[in-house]
Amino acid sequence: MWWFQQGLCFLPAALVVWTAASFVFAYITAVVLRHVDPLVPYISDTGTTAPERCVFGIMLDVSAFLGMATVYVRYKQVEALTGEAEPRLTRMNRFGLLLGLVSSFGMAVVANFQKTTLFSMHLVGAVLTFGVGALYILVQTLLSRHMQPRVHSRTTYLVRLGVGLWTLGSIVSMFVSSVIMYSSLRGVDVPRKLHWIPGETGYTAHMISTVSEWSLAFSFISFFLTYIRDFQKINLRAEVDLQSSHLYDSWPHGAAPPHESAAAESSPLLSRRT
Repeated sequence: MWWFQQGLCFLPAALVVWTAASFVFAYITAVVLRHVDPLVPYISDTGTTAPERCVFGIMLDVSAFLGMATVYVRYKQVEALTGEAEPRLTRMNRFGLLLGLVSSFGMAVVANFQKTTLFSMHLVGAVLTFGVGALYILVQTLLSRHMQPRVHSRTTYLVRLGVGLWTLGSIVSMFVSSVIMYSSLRGVDVPRKLHWIPGETGYTAHMISTVSEWSLAFSFISFFLTYIRDFQKINLRAEVDLQSSHLYDSWPHGAAPPHESAAAESSPLLSRRT
């Protein structure tokens, strides 16, 4: 059996590979068509002009779905591992689920509201994706801290802590450089500025900001790589629960009633075999 066939580890793996592919594909297309400069444009700039913005939007929508599925499976796994005996971890786990779902939804907002079309909504989506996503990483790192060494090794916690610090550093760097860039370009429509000339006002701050954005994006999706080994030990299980052997609201008059089969016993969506 291949590693990606074990449990549900294909979910975080697919999330990371698919999201990275959406960034790279949009970048290559935008550069080839000369819609952006080759030297580290904003990720959002590579998805603002047709045709790349169409594919970029579709691919990020798929990433949003994979993200929601991944954070839900993580929630169910932590719930099964910790149980109800630790109410603090239970509350933290539920809060993490909420943050993960909001962050994934933000990715869909980023995909469907381009910065050159509706910058305010695009900015809201970016804050939801990366800002709330950073809080999600923080919560999951704290959960890992409380769960080691009983559930997993200290190495897993340290790796997640390292990725979290990488994400935090990228956010700080991007925020500071963006503030400097916008303050030095008063009167310039920066969201619509897709081409930059080396040496012009704000160029250095722009480059630091774009590099920080790429660093932030890859640090964020890299966090989900730490789920692969965990997800190899959990399986998804669904079961049909028929309430009746027919679909009538009331059985037609004069017709012979069918044989009523016993309703199947319902079960949790996720197996608790961890």
